[in-house]
Amino acid sequence: MSTEEAQLAGPDFTRGIALAEIPDGGMLAGHALGKPVLLARRGDEIYALGAQCTHYSGPLGEGLVVGHTVRCPWHHACFSLRTGEAIRAPALNPVARWAFERRGDKVFVQSELGAQETARGNTCDVDLADAPSSIVIVGGGAAGDAAADMLRRQRYEGSITMISADASAPYDRPNLSKDYLAGSAQEEWIPLRPLEFYEERRIRLMLNKRVTAIDRVKKRATLEDGTSYEFGALLLATGASPVRLPIPIPPERLHYLRTLADSRAIIAAADGARNAVVIGASFIGLEVAASLRARGVGVHVVAPEQRPLERIMGREVGDFVRGIHEAHGVSFHLGRTVSQGDAKSVTLDNGERIECDLMVAGVGVRPNEELAATAGLATDRGVVVDAYLETSAPGIYAAGDIARYPDARNGDRIRIEHWVVAQRQGQTAARNMLVAASSPARERFDSVPFFWSHHYDFSISYVGHAERWDHIEIAGSIEGRDCEISYRANGRTVAVATIGRDRASLEAEARLEAEGARATPKD
Repeated sequence: MSTEEAQLAGPDFTRGIALAEIPDGGMLAGHALGKPVLLARRGDEIYALGAQCTHYSGPLGEGLVVGHTVRCPWHHACFSLRTGEAIRAPALNPVARWAFERRGDKVFVQSELGAQETARGNTCDVDLADAPSSIVIVGGGAAGDAAADMLRRQRYEGSITMISADASAPYDRPNLSKDYLAGSAQEEWIPLRPLEFYEERRIRLMLNKRVTAIDRVKKRATLEDGTSYEFGALLLATGASPVRLPIPIPPERLHYLRTLADSRAIIAAADGARNAVVIGASFIGLEVAASLRARGVGVHVVAPEQRPLERIMGREVGDFVRGIHEAHGVSFHLGRTVSQGDAKSVTLDNGERIECDLMVAGVGVRPNEELAATAGLATDRGVVVDAYLETSAPGIYAAGDIARYPDARNGDRIRIEHWVVAQRQGQTAARNMLVAASSPARERFDSVPFFWSHHYDFSISYVGHAERWDHIEIAGSIEGRDCEISYRANGRTVAVATIGRDRASLEAEARLEAEGARATPKD
């Protein structure tokens, strides 16, 4: 079956569909006028939307309706059924709305609404009377970009300046270790937006610039060249930097992966390489290993742990992931570290020598909290924020990899290094910057953490946060790539990983959200 035929599966809604065929609280996928369309129902209310997620074109009809929203099964983007708006990342653009007519007990889809008609449904949901005159965003990654976009979506008309130390405009960072590094995603797919997007929305995007000081009293951010920008509110979204290994290896031989430039450098080094050593069996390290194998490079993974990912996902998943990589030709050297390296090889702590043309380290990251600490903001292995993502200084917020925030489910302060979390925090911080501290419109950040990891033809999704657990419950078969893995602590499920069960992942996310809502104190 072709892609187009698959997309247009289901009934032709232009011919009419019985209302009874659309489940209450559910949806029905079909098509109209040659495009995939989704019909959803809440009681007597009917909604007609485009059926493909605007993130990676995931099939919304296989997702989940929660309240008046629909969630994508692939990466948990969330859209309003009423307006089509992308309410929560990773999708940043709305899905189209469709006009329809009810005739008796049938629904007839008629036409796709234009972009302007769709946009009219997306109204500002905050009172801008107390909005600051100007906003500075320090950082051009997931959180910073999502915040700038949300400010304009909320009809904020003040000055927005986004200052990024990166030389490239905001891009799809998860792809740097996945399809782009593997060679199956073109570079033009990597930017999140065209440069015209920032110009049209009057977002001053400053690249390759670094903020060196923040004056909390005068409300001024100063760059390394002495230029300064005043702000009414400020968002710190400085992200994290790779942990550098204290190993005697020529720096030009050892690569780290964080930026688009890093990924390009690894691709260039892989050209013509026969063997590579990946130091670290983290998700990033293993994704790099899979991508290099896709390029035909032999890969050795060296890591101090006895099995990959055991601390995060447990023994069973760790053994399974290792088996997947070994089946694709990856050699593991576990319980080992690299003691030194030269132009042709690395030497392990047991004296073993591995010849290689390329070395990549993926042993974790550290939050870039120095700017916040120098400004006198509270830090604790990250920048400390409250439930609204505001730092210890009024009017200054933090989001993304640097933010240590209270978990809505248990109150513990956590810091999450996930792309989707960073985007959603940027969106929440943006809305909160536009209202007064006493406003009931302030929004707690209570989104359940979510990430996904892809290796060859295998993906795993993870919702929740489990720094520790008492035991693991497995429903289904890990080896069969069809399972739901629950991580439980003190009688509660704190996280769920799924393989081949995308809808179950969405349902787990919804359950954890409901638990957080019950635990959240009322202001």
